[in-house]
Amino acid sequence: MWREEHPDTPVKLNGVDLSEANLSEVNLAGADLGWTDLSRADLNNANLSKAMLAGADLSGANLAGADLSAADLSQANLIAADLTDADLTGADLSDANLLEAQLNRATLEGARITPEQLSQARLGYDSL
Repeated sequence: MWREEHPDTPVKLNGVDLSEANLSEVNLAGADLGWTDLSRADLNNANLSKAMLAGADLSGANLAGADLSAADLSQANLIAADLTDADLTGADLSDANLLEAQLNRATLEGARITPEQLSQARLGYDSL
């Protein structure tokens, strides 16, 4: 609601503790969430396209169905995160920790990710 009325207002929440927050279906497109604690947060179907999530702690977070297209997830902690059906098209996952992350049916087209990172994640029907 607020985001739709203020699409050009930058959202800066970097370094904030949002662990276990319910942010399901929230629109944080383009938001600065670098180094934010989002561990175990519910970001189901959230719009995080073009968001800055570098260094963010997303361990155990529910990102199922989230739009993370063109997001900066470099150095993010995604240990055991659920990225089922997430859109990671063009996302930067360089140096992100994907250990035990669920990537079932996630779209990874054009994402910056290494085979080593993928080997640590749980893969299903991914679109590379």
